[in-house]
Amino acid sequence: MKIGDVLGAKPSKDVVTISPDAGVRDLVATLAEHNVGALIVSSDGSTVDGIVSERDVVRHLHHDGTVVNNTVGAIMTSEVETCGSDTLLDDLMKMMTDRRIRHVPVVDDGRLVGIVSIGDVVKHRIDQLQFERDQLDSYVHQS
Repeated sequence: MKIGDVLGAKPSKDVVTISPDAGVRDLVATLAEHNVGALIVSSDGSTVDGIVSERDVVRHLHHDGTVVNNTVGAIMTSEVETCGSDTLLDDLMKMMTDRRIRHVPVVDDGRLVGIVSIGDVVKHRIDQLQFERDQLDSYVHQS
């Protein structure tokens, strides 16, 4: 199973991005508006400059109560783990577990094509297991 299959099963193919120059208040509003936990930081909408999550906001808020007056570029993670559409699901799961990350941008030929969250991975894996269970159940109960 490849990450492209996971992306294809997502209800929305849109990737929400935010500019590094945007304010943290705009970030929080965009996270809430789209009901997501992280955004890709991109100056042009197609390349990955960084990633910023709810956790980044909370961690900075703990150290500096004025974080909401900062820009996204000041709190984002700039060294971003990415994968390609052809990455195997098991490889991505291992990377997410080993690096303790919940969101991974999908980049093909240097261009942002999607984002996969741990929730997407779990949903896809559960669907796969249910399919296998149904197949085994059908086989066992054949007349």
